[in-house]
Amino acid sequence: MYMQLCGCCGPLRPRYKRLVDNIFPEDPKDGLVKSDMEKLTFYAVSAPEKLDRIGAYLAERLSRDVVRHRYGYVVIAMEALDQLLMACHSQSIKPFVESFLHMVAKLLESREPDLQVLGTNSFVKFANIEEDTPSYHRRYDFFVSQFSAMCHSTHEDPETRSRSGIKGLQGVVRKTVNDELQAIIWEPQHMDKLIPSMLFNMQDNEDSESPLQNIATVCEENPASLAESCFRELLGRAAYGNMNNAVHPVLVHLDNHRLWDPNDFAVPCFRIIMYSIQAQHSHHVIQQVLSHLDTHSKNTPRVRAGIVQVLLETVAIAAKGSIGPTVLEVFNTLLKHLRMSVDFELGDGSRRNSASSLSSTRTKESEERIVQNAIIQTIGFFGGNLPDYQRAEVMMFIMGKVPVYGTPCHTLDTGTKRIQTMLLSSLIMVTSEFKCKTMCAGLPMAFLEPLCSISLMEDSELRQLVLEILHNIIDRHDNRAKLRGIRYGSALKIKREKISKQDVVFMKKHGQQLYRHIYLGCKEEDNVQKNFELLFTALALITIELANEEVMIDLMRLSIALQDMALANEENMPVLIRCGIMALVAAYLNFLSQMIANPPFCQHVSKVIEMRNLDAPYLLPEHVFREKCVLPESLDRDAVGLYFQTADLAEALSVPGYNVERLAIPYIPQVTDEDRLPRRKSFVDTISLQVDILSNSLPDQSQLAEEITFETLKKAIDTTGLEEQERERRRQVMEKFQKAPFEEIAAHCESKANMLHDRLAQIFELTIRPPPSPSGTVTVTSGHAQYQSVPVYEMKFPDLCVY
Repeated sequence: MYMQLCGCCGPLRPRYKRLVDNIFPEDPKDGLVKSDMEKLTFYAVSAPEKLDRIGAYLAERLSRDVVRHRYGYVVIAMEALDQLLMACHSQSIKPFVESFLHMVAKLLESREPDLQVLGTNSFVKFANIEEDTPSYHRRYDFFVSQFSAMCHSTHEDPETRSRSGIKGLQGVVRKTVNDELQAIIWEPQHMDKLIPSMLFNMQDNEDSESPLQNIATVCEENPASLAESCFRELLGRAAYGNMNNAVHPVLVHLDNHRLWDPNDFAVPCFRIIMYSIQAQHSHHVIQQVLSHLDTHSKNTPRVRAGIVQVLLETVAIAAKGSIGPTVLEVFNTLLKHLRMSVDFELGDGSRRNSASSLSSTRTKESEERIVQNAIIQTIGFFGGNLPDYQRAEVMMFIMGKVPVYGTPCHTLDTGTKRIQTMLLSSLIMVTSEFKCKTMCAGLPMAFLEPLCSISLMEDSELRQLVLEILHNIIDRHDNRAKLRGIRYGSALKIKREKISKQDVVFMKKHGQQLYRHIYLGCKEEDNVQKNFELLFTALALITIELANEEVMIDLMRLSIALQDMALANEENMPVLIRCGIMALVAAYLNFLSQMIANPPFCQHVSKVIEMRNLDAPYLLPEHVFREKCVLPESLDRDAVGLYFQTADLAEALSVPGYNVERLAIPYIPQVTDEDRLPRRKSFVDTISLQVDILSNSLPDQSQLAEEITFETLKKAIDTTGLEEQERERRRQVMEKFQKAPFEEIAAHCESKANMLHDRLAQIFELTIRPPPSPSGTVTVTSGHAQYQSVPVYEMKFPDLCVY
């Protein structure tokens, strides 16, 4: 009776259960019963409200089969679920999806790799389905954790494991990043699992191609390529507020796996990041790398160099687009680390004498040089790719970081010199290919003054760097290659345009400053051949780019003044320097004769050069810098034919357009505050035309300490000829103020006024002091304030205050 009752109740089971049961064969090897599966699919489409029950019943059967290790029926159940998912797209599919995800989770939790792969494949199929409505309550936290763990699994079949884990993560990414309700996936707790899992598999890509490769051509069976494809897809969909959470795990992964040294993986990784994200988000990545560099400021040099090289790669890509306000932040951080690197390199100077630390010190220095070169390369490359208006700001910013003379760090110690050299080298890279429309924009006063101040440093290498920077800015028609070296004789094909009014105004304002620094730079005793070559190029470029008839006259006066300085030799310069100056003047006047194309002028210059070839080859550039060149003990001032004569030049230029009267006025460099610094002897003492107002009232310390002898007393008593000397001095001063150009007179008066104000300020500082107070004065001793009272009867008052 009981068996008959059960048989009668069997057909009373719900239809969906009977349809589900029918798809399972007696032998799981036979696979899914296709005819019954079609019936089940038709029933699910016809009655979508039954989908949730169908899913729950399938989940129940699958859980039972997993526990009983009946894996054949598990495969059949998942196949049925996949077909139902692909066939049903109604609103009622939401509860069915919950049952489906529950079954996938069951498979992923199992320890059988085959079941994990089966669950992963089903999840990937589900991820490719575009749902009509978003899900309000669905969470993928478990799947992120599980797929990430599969990527790091130590199973004996790593390729199968890696492919499954990466495909699962790719499915999670596709299912969540486009769903606004799934923004939680961008939170750090999920990104810290997703990103390292992808990078871990990307590290194994030995046959990696360029980061610009087409993703469609990536081999789907390669775990590293799959990971890279998923990584690109994730970053490509990162929004503005999610960029930091996506980049930070990359930096942490590189730290944990020590991938900065060497950075063979870090550089391609960030190249992928920069090409995958949206262009307007590039500055986020740069800021993240800069912050990471700050956190590793005390790490090993190679690690810092690796981070800087990654920054170079990101900056190189971002510089092609817009990077917003990150420009100065990049340079500020790089300059800070450049200074720190120099301090680290020179910090062990007290221990360098010990033989045991000598090798380690040299190794440290060489490693710090790697960091410094990487920083300079980054600065130069970044600045060189900026638009002109931003490049000018960067030039000003870098120049503001260069220690110049007259500042608290003006001493030329080793560290300061290294910083100056490296910053000027980076400025050379920034100014290369810089084409300013007007020279006022390329050489503003705030940039020109510190640059010229560095050009007076007592170091030939620094002066060479300054001249190269000037060449980059002044040369707007790429004529430097034609002027390389000091040479003459052949016609140069120079590109030149008419001088603009703005450049004429610039030379009226700042021309004397340029002349002055060229004049002073020529007589430095440590000058080498390269210094003279760069000085010649500077004169030639000024002539090409900025010279009208008035400027050419000034340049001739400067050349004659250089020649007279070498002949007079009032500063006891070496013979090589004097001959080098002569060779420089000859080469430049020969170049100037080609630019002017005036036959009498060219004839005079050629005549002097021919005479030197015969009698004094050491005064020509092709001879003086040779090792076998025989130099004389002194220069013969009476050999008039060997030198350029002002009268002959003036006679040759007596044509309309040239004011030859100004050519007869000797060139006198303008006086600035730098000449009063204790760094060098001022050239004012060597010029007889200079009038010192305060020389009689405020003698120097050297005059006060002068030894009194019989000869000095005799000279003091002998007053013969003083009146004639005073009249001659007054005549020269009057002649100077009558014939000298206005710019020189203004510069001379301004310098004297500055000197007078400085002396008055010193006097006021010494004489004007606060009067003593009977209440006492405060003194700090050992951190404690003490009051010292002054009695009234001991106070000294001025006479006018006493009655």
